[in-house]
Amino acid sequence: MKFKSMKKNKFYLLNLVTIFIIIFIAIAPNIISQNKTLLNTAHLDHLYEKINVNGKSMGIIHIYSDFPNYNFVEAKGEGIACVDDAARAMIFYIRYYEIYPDKAVFDKIENLSNFLLYMQAKNGFFYNFIWKDYTIDSTYKTSVAEPNWWTWRAIWALSEAQKFFLEHNSITTHKIVTPLKRAVSVTLKWLALNRKMKYKNFGGFEIPAWLPQKYAADQAAILVKGLAVYYEITKDKRVKNEIKNLSDGIVKMQVGNSKQPPYYVFLSWRNSWHQWGNSQADALIDVSYLFHDRSYLKYADREVKYFYPYLLNNGFFNDFVLVNDNNNIVIKKLHKYSQIAYGIRPMVWASIGLYKMTKDTSAAIIAGKIASWLLGNNIAGTQMYSPKNGITFDGIISKNEINKNSGAESTIEALLTIIDVEQNPIAKKILWNYYNKHSAK
Repeated sequence: MKFKSMKKNKFYLLNLVTIFIIIFIAIAPNIISQNKTLLNTAHLDHLYEKINVNGKSMGIIHIYSDFPNYNFVEAKGEGIACVDDAARAMIFYIRYYEIYPDKAVFDKIENLSNFLLYMQAKNGFFYNFIWKDYTIDSTYKTSVAEPNWWTWRAIWALSEAQKFFLEHNSITTHKIVTPLKRAVSVTLKWLALNRKMKYKNFGGFEIPAWLPQKYAADQAAILVKGLAVYYEITKDKRVKNEIKNLSDGIVKMQVGNSKQPPYYVFLSWRNSWHQWGNSQADALIDVSYLFHDRSYLKYADREVKYFYPYLLNNGFFNDFVLVNDNNNIVIKKLHKYSQIAYGIRPMVWASIGLYKMTKDTSAAIIAGKIASWLLGNNIAGTQMYSPKNGITFDGIISKNEINKNSGAESTIEALLTIIDVEQNPIAKKILWNYYNKHSAK
């Protein structure tokens, strides 16, 4: 009887092992696919350089690197590195570190934050470029310390850095607090001056005139994203009020309807739209989440659900101008090219952000489809980003011409796109399916 019982137990054990092996074989591909990543930081790490200025370690991101060898190229008349790209890179490395913690990445975040602080002018705003001897370019029009793109990106990146270093109990936090507070304070004062004007007519549209540069909703969106992180840390009521002022202005820049083009698009500047930096929907989603106020969410939802599919179905556009002719909106001066990664990332972030807020799978599906532009689902049928080396081509110039250089902006924007998509199972599946289907071609 004892012998039969042992045989019976061995039989059950063998069956259990067999069942386990069958189950493992069935789910193994999913486990592997979840652990896989298309992220490759090799080219960004190549663009990064640790430098020393007056005895202080800093990190810079070289602006341009050109095909075929991808050696560094200086921006003529501007310099070798800038705040715009350092800020972008720092935001990426912060997100990357939270998923793949590594001391080398942590050091990059610290060094890049030191560079941004070095670039702050006495007036509280930021210079943008440095020369090859690491001195600051303080005079060129894209580098002056003023309320402009690079200052908004510095505020955003330093706010993200302050939050990051607080969470990791780093002494670097203390270096950031006062300079960042000064940058935010001068920005709030400058924005207050803009509110003297209410609206101005462009192309038949009443455009709000209290945004950065009066009418720049694209700049307002970047600033809102930065101020939202800053408010999360400080709970400064002045910042909260300004976020709402800017968000209300962005909302006023949405035009169209669900029936015909331009399908609830957010204008970028006056009565024009351009693909690059079109972060208005993304910023409004941040505000909705931060303030638990879903009133802003419906505007973002409209652009994601109606305008983004319109772009997808038409192979994307670069820019166009709108004219309101007796309540009939006409698209003029439409250009299809160039198309760049910086135009793709904001739409992907907005779509994934909308999914996080609503759990609407259609938004995540849109994100995955838009992101697949990087892997060849574009009008040129060209893989713009390579998971093998991290290089991202700088743009689609025409259906038959690709700019194969790979500068900082394209590289970082592609990585920011992919890292967000890979945190969303629905969007990730779409992106990976496209990659697996086409990568062998």
